[in-house]
Amino acid sequence: MPFSWDDGRKPPTTVSRHIDATPGRTFEVMSDPWLYPLWVVGAVHIRAVDPTWPQPGAELHHQVGAWPVTIKDSTAVVDYDPPTRIVLRGRAWPLGEAHIELCVSAVNGGTEVVMREAPTHGPPSLLDNSIQRALLAARNRESLDRLAAVVENRH
Repeated sequence: MPFSWDDGRKPPTTVSRHIDATPGRTFEVMSDPWLYPLWVVGAVHIRAVDPTWPQPGAELHHQVGAWPVTIKDSTAVVDYDPPTRIVLRGRAWPLGEAHIELCVSAVNGGTEVVMREAPTHGPPSLLDNSIQRALLAARNRESLDRLAAVVENRH
């Protein structure tokens, strides 16, 4: 059964960005876990990737944070519908877990990327306030700006 936000979870924080590239090219970068540290704010190092990535259940093992204070954990694919959608479960314990959905569609000669994220476990999931949402939106807007830079300038 495909992932859905309509199952009692708190509504996600949603941001979007236009990228001057095809949806296929954009989705190719989004699906490459070795490129995550280039565009995912907070990801600093990919330690390993399951050979079945990006199929559902596959994990990438990462470090997040700022050296020397980093957390080793993993991100798993929850749902994968190429070339338009990937849903991930990001973990950074003891900080918590979140579901992240990335959707791409062709718009105005390029690609519109919509990113939705909601904390699901841990301290952030217990809060639902405007400050937390504003910080998450700012972080994810920066991630999409970085994604655009990688996609538009990668040869």
